[in-house]
Amino acid sequence: MARDRAEAGRTAEEAAPAASEGLGPVLAWALERSHGASALQLADVIGEAARRLGILRTRLYLADLQQQRLLPLPQPGLTAEECEGLDVDGSLAGLAYRTQEMQSTRGGDTTWFPMVDGIERIGVMQALAPGADSGLLEGGRALASLASLLVVSKATHHDPLVQGQRIRPMTLQAELLWAFLPPRTIGTDRATSSAVLEPAYEVGGDAFDHSFIGEVLHLTLVDAMGHDLASGGASGAALAACRSTRRSGGTIPDIVSAIDRTLAQWIPDRIMTAVIAELDTLQGDFIWINCGHPPPLLIRDGHVLHNALERPAHPPLGFGFHIADPPAQEHVRLQPGDRVLMYSDGITEARSPEGDLFGEERLADRVIRSTASGDNAPEALRRLIQNLLTHQHRLRDDATILLIEWHPSPRAH
Repeated sequence: MARDRAEAGRTAEEAAPAASEGLGPVLAWALERSHGASALQLADVIGEAARRLGILRTRLYLADLQQQRLLPLPQPGLTAEECEGLDVDGSLAGLAYRTQEMQSTRGGDTTWFPMVDGIERIGVMQALAPGADSGLLEGGRALASLASLLVVSKATHHDPLVQGQRIRPMTLQAELLWAFLPPRTIGTDRATSSAVLEPAYEVGGDAFDHSFIGEVLHLTLVDAMGHDLASGGASGAALAACRSTRRSGGTIPDIVSAIDRTLAQWIPDRIMTAVIAELDTLQGDFIWINCGHPPPLLIRDGHVLHNALERPAHPPLGFGFHIADPPAQEHVRLQPGDRVLMYSDGITEARSPEGDLFGEERLADRVIRSTASGDNAPEALRRLIQNLLTHQHRLRDDATILLIEWHPSPRAH
């Protein structure tokens, strides 16, 4: 907070911007300039567009991989203190990131705009604009959205944007797995799916996937045996088999067979548990197959419906049992507002130094408390993982969670 006040105190040192231009032409100019800009030039492009709108200065901050710090993109004029970044839980910038809502200092000289790609949280944009009116705030919000899209589009082939979200080196198997993973949060006006994966820099065999197929939300969570490069390769191959099958029109049983066949043929010494599921976001039908994995939890009206999704688990993948005879899928119909929690055993089996298991009850309780306090799905999972890392300071196994919310609009339902 002190840094926010200090920023406001620097307004007198800033040069006044030129007369502001229209929002449409400025965004068009920034988009055109961005095509040939490198990652290290993005901040300059956004900064110049901001000045054309009447904003004195901008700074772009990206959330680190574990969502604990907001780290600045390389840009001219950064002080040593600014290069250290900002705490997600202890700053006004962090509040904008956590809530996905614009936040301003008391005097209104500095405003923090959330940077969001769809509903995936990317970071925040700081804008120095004394006496900003509604038009200037609208321009800042649009510019932050454009900055988010540019960061995401260039992160696939500009390493500074990837490095800008890391605070330490990543292991080889973690690098392999993260290359296969989709965005942590996806959603529409009917459903949201959000995921977290720890230990982020050392993950070995856990992986997740989620994607929309029209009005159907596809969900996959796999846990490969081991914690080495072969484990990461097995999970990556499983996700590839899953995507190839579903994009060819395959069903959940087809996906189970494809993964089992892939592992048995190419990585025969690796066994994997998995939950493969789909949610019809129009009707609320939830179908799934559980292969040796912890059963999903159904949360309704702030309570866990015990055993609601618990069925006899089928054998794990990799033995070849499901190649010719895949298991039948299970089915329940959700109610609007229901949440489904899919997780790996690294969550519930995490132990404190005193030997206390984290457990299923504590897992559900933390999610329920967080969502009851108003946290959205990504923030609920961020807080849950922080609680888990406090419980067991160094995870001995991968810990992955998928939280799915069905929130159909009145018209859709």
